[in-house]
Amino acid sequence: MFKYLTTTAMLAAVLPAAAHAQDTARAFSFDIAASDTASALNTFARQAGVHLSFPYDAVQGRRVAALRGRYTRDEALGRLIADQGLVVASQSATLIALKAASTASSTPETPLAAAAQEEEIVVLGYGQSRQVQTVTPKAMSKSTAGASPLRSLNRLPGVNFDSSDANGTYEAATQISIRGFITDQMGYTLDGVPLGNMQYRNNNGLSINRALLSENNGGATLSQGSGALGTASTSNIGGTIDFTSIEPTSDFGIDLAQSYGSENSWHSFARVNSGELPWGGRLMVAYAHDKQGKWRGWGKQEQDQLNAKYVQPLGDNVTSTTFLNLIDRREDDYNDLSLAKIDQYGWHFDNVPTFALAEDLARVVQNGGTVPAPYVNADDAVYNGGGVRRDLLAYERLDYDIGSRLSGSTTGYIHLDHGIGTWADPYDPTPEAYGGSPVSVSALRYDVNRKGVISRLSFEAGNHTIEGGVWYEHNRFEQASHLYGLEEGVTPPNFQQFYSDPFVTNWHYVFDTDTLQLDIGDTWQATDSLRLNAGVKGVVSKSSARTITANKPMDGSIKAQNWFLPTVGMLYDFDGQHEIFADYTRNMAAFVASASSGPFSSSSQAGFDYIRDDLKPEMTNTFEGGYRFHGRDVQFSLTGYYVKFTNRLLASSISATIVGNQNVLQNVGSVTSRGVEAAANWKFAPNWSVYGSWAYNDASYDDDVQPLGGDIVPTKGKQVVASPKNVGNIDLDYDDGHLWGQVSAHYRSARYYSYLNDAKLPGAVNVNASAGYRFAGGIEVQVNVNNLFDKRYIASTGTAGFVTSDPGGTYTTLQPAAPRQVFGTVRLHF
Repeated sequence: MFKYLTTTAMLAAVLPAAAHAQDTARAFSFDIAASDTASALNTFARQAGVHLSFPYDAVQGRRVAALRGRYTRDEALGRLIADQGLVVASQSATLIALKAASTASSTPETPLAAAAQEEEIVVLGYGQSRQVQTVTPKAMSKSTAGASPLRSLNRLPGVNFDSSDANGTYEAATQISIRGFITDQMGYTLDGVPLGNMQYRNNNGLSINRALLSENNGGATLSQGSGALGTASTSNIGGTIDFTSIEPTSDFGIDLAQSYGSENSWHSFARVNSGELPWGGRLMVAYAHDKQGKWRGWGKQEQDQLNAKYVQPLGDNVTSTTFLNLIDRREDDYNDLSLAKIDQYGWHFDNVPTFALAEDLARVVQNGGTVPAPYVNADDAVYNGGGVRRDLLAYERLDYDIGSRLSGSTTGYIHLDHGIGTWADPYDPTPEAYGGSPVSVSALRYDVNRKGVISRLSFEAGNHTIEGGVWYEHNRFEQASHLYGLEEGVTPPNFQQFYSDPFVTNWHYVFDTDTLQLDIGDTWQATDSLRLNAGVKGVVSKSSARTITANKPMDGSIKAQNWFLPTVGMLYDFDGQHEIFADYTRNMAAFVASASSGPFSSSSQAGFDYIRDDLKPEMTNTFEGGYRFHGRDVQFSLTGYYVKFTNRLLASSISATIVGNQNVLQNVGSVTSRGVEAAANWKFAPNWSVYGSWAYNDASYDDDVQPLGGDIVPTKGKQVVASPKNVGNIDLDYDDGHLWGQVSAHYRSARYYSYLNDAKLPGAVNVNASAGYRFAGGIEVQVNVNNLFDKRYIASTGTAGFVTSDPGGTYTTLQPAAPRQVFGTVRLHF
């Protein structure tokens, strides 16, 4: 399979470039009055639809002339900052960072120091009619090398991100919670391309860690309530995270980095930028090898990843970009724990240490007998589990101007994934003919084949900007459950692999999903201060299942459809610094097409037929309103929200009481979330800044639940599982362009992993620190210390699902946080 992916990648790499991920070539209508420079730049950001950060001190007392007419983003910005002492430090599709122009000096500024002059680590959505913030590349670059960009989002108001590993890349135990919604209830895109719902065992996408090298991250923008109207997602009922990739540079350059840290972890990175080629194109190729040792038990997570991006102007009105990502990842699992197991065995309890002991434990599980020390129960731990993932993700996009007022873009993309998830099964012994071990390998096989196209148009009509788009995707997801044999008495030399020749195939299904989304909206600049927007989208997603082999065949289809999902918003700008906003959005989630979750997880034809005509797709209605201030030294944002989440889906285990199935999905009522989010940036001294955020979220179930054929479960008024009521973050930063340091603290209040709220996880504070120095000659050193005070607390919860009740703390679904870990990095740019 990997050979197939590599061949496909080579073909994609030599295809004519046909995409551009940024709006630099698109013309906008600008109407910026003569004013002070700061106000003019803020107006530019609103009219260009981009986040802009710049040093207010550098433009204090300066003014600019009026700017009216149609210009590209670069042309307009170039005219505004001419003779203003500003230059562009970095830019992506959603973010431009300006810095003060360097003055003549005997010591030229190094590229690394120049890049560090971005002023903000978080941009608080100024000019947007919805709650939105962007974490800048500057903030991400100060994380541990190879860390997930999701970890950087932890500083945003209302965001609680957890993982059992220090870098947040172990996929089985990464979890994000926002406003009562968790990971698979949000939408994710990379340069506008859908990444699916990012759940573990993903059926329609891949994680951002497998889609993009961490060093190639541009800005990441979070919309807590709703994404942009045309966001390509069918899971974004709880918010949207839009990731961007950096652009190839106009100058030739090579970047190298090497990291080493706790648990014998390595991260090696190399990137080459071609600079502008004779025919106008720019190419970037980057590669990284990453290996993280486990902090409990034994094993590792290891991956090799390649990114390539090529940008090519095609005449004056068309620009194109080709993007390619290839990854081969293998990871050993951390065993899920319960509170009882932690009390019994301690915080470092994990895998069975030897295969011989695992076989002894399996014999006790199957035949009874004395449990070997130190175990209380023979199945308290497994020998190993994990997985292999091989992905190819590629897109090509054209940005074009059709006329003076009409512009558009078209993106085609493909995603191929070949994966397997494994665990050492002590319940199903290997037959003699296949090796005879009392342990077998239980495996889920995955193959994803997604192809899609996104096309959008924008028309300027006076004070109105009318935008519309279409997104279509076909996804074929193939999933199978097998048992493979192990040799008795022989330790498996490579547990994480693609096995062949199963001795049992439990089931094998193919799921096809077709998704079509249409949207249209109008943004009206009613006055110089008031901007209104309204739009509507329609979505239909139809999924079908086909049985290849199964004891209980299951075939059929189900559809989620809603052609009226409106959004309206308002932004009022008082004086270029103070603004208020309000918005409303309605959204729908499609059904998951998988045997692991969703309607098809009923595991029988009778079960699926019983529920499919009555199931309704989950819906949200989100109301937001807030105030922002964007001043020279201070940014501030305050938002209130109300979310009604209806048609909530819950799987109930009801044994044979209804049509013989073990797992029934049903709509079980609604959830109400209401809360307040605040964030502020303060540059309180030269080179010093402090950023803080705080959010209060009251998310609770509106209804009691009665599983089909079961007793009423009194969940009404209970706090939503995995959702803390209070989340806070504070960052203290120093950066003079050469020496820098950062200390951050993240707090989450108590959470529950039981629907009856009788299984409580106490609140916790985690403190991280980092520091570095940028030398002349393009050399930088960096040190990161995660969990600075070595606190013990539960990170991810619900990794094996949530439970109705667990007062004794015996349900195994928790992942402890990593202890204090230290990583060092050396970077070189030339």
